[in-house]
Amino acid sequence: VQLQAFGGGLVQAGGSLRLSCAASRRPYSSTVMAWFRRAPGKEREFVALTRWSRDSTSYADSVKGRFTISRDNAKYTVYLNMASLKPEDTAVYLCASGSQFSQSSNDYVNWGQGTLVTVSS
Repeated sequence: VQLQAFGGGLVQAGGSLRLSCAASRRPYSSTVMAWFRRAPGKEREFVALTRWSRDSTSYADSVKGRFTISRDNAKYTVYLNMASLKPEDTAVYLCASGSQFSQSSNDYVNWGQGTLVTVSS
């Protein structure tokens, strides 16, 4: 399956943004969809994940209460709603799919291209 992420942009601190990750076909029911991010000069880090077939999610501590992951099964799309954005949220955001309910990027086999989010102070 191919993944395409979009929706990044420039936003002021405290603002909101929604990222989308569209799959080229219906994911398998066992699929887990996740968002990771890579800030300048830093390692790639986990942001959020959701099971494709049921409401089961997980978030990094740094985004809990501010970010929400959701999905539209009919559109084969997963969203990342980001609120109360901080300059430290600036990063390239990548979506990925795999079969493990895992926060480790090693467990994801399909990756979309990144979309850049820049939060100005």
